[in-house]
Amino acid sequence: MIDLKQFEVWFVTGSQHMYGPEALSQVAANAQEVATTLGAAPEIPVRIVFKPVIIRPEAATALCQEANNTPACLGLITWCHTFSPSKMWINGLKQLRKPLLHLHTQHNRDIPWSKIDMDFMNLNQAAHGDREHGFIMSRMRMNRKVVVGFWKDASVWGRIGAWCRAAAAWADWQGARFCRFGDNMREVAVTEGDKVSAQMRFGYSVNGYGVGDLVNKVRAVTDAEIDALVAEYASAYKVSAELRKSGSNSLREAARIEIGMRTFLQEGGFKGFTDSFEDLHGLVQLPGVAVQRLMAEGYGFGAEGDWKTSALVRAMKVMASGMKGGTSFMEDYTYHLDPNGMQVLGAHMLEICPTIAAGKPSIEAHPLGIGGKADPVRLVFDTPAGPALNASLIDMGNRFRLLVNEVKVVKPPKPLPKLPVARAVWIPEPNLAVSAQAWILAGGAHHTGFSQAVTTEMLEDFAEIADIELVVIDRDTKIRDYKQQLRSAELFYGLRHGFMS
Repeated sequence: MIDLKQFEVWFVTGSQHMYGPEALSQVAANAQEVATTLGAAPEIPVRIVFKPVIIRPEAATALCQEANNTPACLGLITWCHTFSPSKMWINGLKQLRKPLLHLHTQHNRDIPWSKIDMDFMNLNQAAHGDREHGFIMSRMRMNRKVVVGFWKDASVWGRIGAWCRAAAAWADWQGARFCRFGDNMREVAVTEGDKVSAQMRFGYSVNGYGVGDLVNKVRAVTDAEIDALVAEYASAYKVSAELRKSGSNSLREAARIEIGMRTFLQEGGFKGFTDSFEDLHGLVQLPGVAVQRLMAEGYGFGAEGDWKTSALVRAMKVMASGMKGGTSFMEDYTYHLDPNGMQVLGAHMLEICPTIAAGKPSIEAHPLGIGGKADPVRLVFDTPAGPALNASLIDMGNRFRLLVNEVKVVKPPKPLPKLPVARAVWIPEPNLAVSAQAWILAGGAHHTGFSQAVTTEMLEDFAEIADIELVVIDRDTKIRDYKQQLRSAELFYGLRHGFMS
């Protein structure tokens, strides 16, 4: 389980020394109250830490330097209770390497119409103090999130919470390690990419390891370890009649692979991994239930060497921590093109995370048809109906693009008794014809991160923090406007980073 309470966000209030000690004391007391309230809000998953009011340039610089050097600090929430001259923030903001959220609020919700005087006006100046603060960040071309509203409103907590989850995922990527067992599926383009550029942009590293290294861990697993895990399978899942047979070799081999794979990942400190059915030398079967259960523990995964999706799934797992609804590796597998109701069947050969299961999954072994190995064991289930999204991280050569499609998961219109894989059926926004056209125009991959917990707002905040392009396909998408958006982004990022193929 990924614990977001290990992280903190610093609440920083801007003012200036000219207001005098009495007013500054009131500013600090009010800011402490705001920080405490935000820290107790159920929508905000991290700790909110109050910091002293900033009234001088030296303090602003020192605070930003301290944030940079504090691993638990995800970033800053800034608020200007009074007027806070923006020049004193320049040196600190130039050095800040952590995400920033600008909260535009004020301590009082309502104007005290019959009592308002100049003392009140001088103290409660966020309406123009935050505009000064916003100017300098815009002048410095800083990416940040701006949230406007009263600090006690749940809608404000929700927007701050979404940003905190995105910032936590970003922090989790810094220094993260992702493991590729074997290489990319042969001749596939979209799962390739520039791993050096990714490390420079995102902070994580991706390295390959021979399948033989994994096989050594698998062969070292003891019978006692296998017995314990097989018993866990029997308790957690509905075991098929074939696998219930005493001493089923398929189930025991699946357990052996899971234990060996977990050992390898834990010893290497990895946060995600990939494999490929074209590179299984020494493994009896393609890892199925092993991958599914490791994803449920929080690991990122990408099939066929897809390291970008593995990293994205891990980030989405962090964002979704503690929320209702699961997150999984996914693929748009096949379509239902009935003009009265077009739908997508999402699945993969084996590797769909059981956090998105509706009910208790069954554990089964069936032929795969590719890979040339023994019938792999996998968890089979349907996904519950409700809103969800698919996201794809794409290497466009001169930049990375994060593509998001909002979808509505529906109950399969008919049973799927002969399809022995985990699956989800959904209707994409605004409809399949427009969404698929838009996805293809943007170069979206066939692999995605799928979630019924992560929101578009979280991914928008994440793209802002990472300084990458975001493209959203939703109910308002119109292809003519969408094409122009893609063309404009090409020009913008070409001027920003260079036109490279």
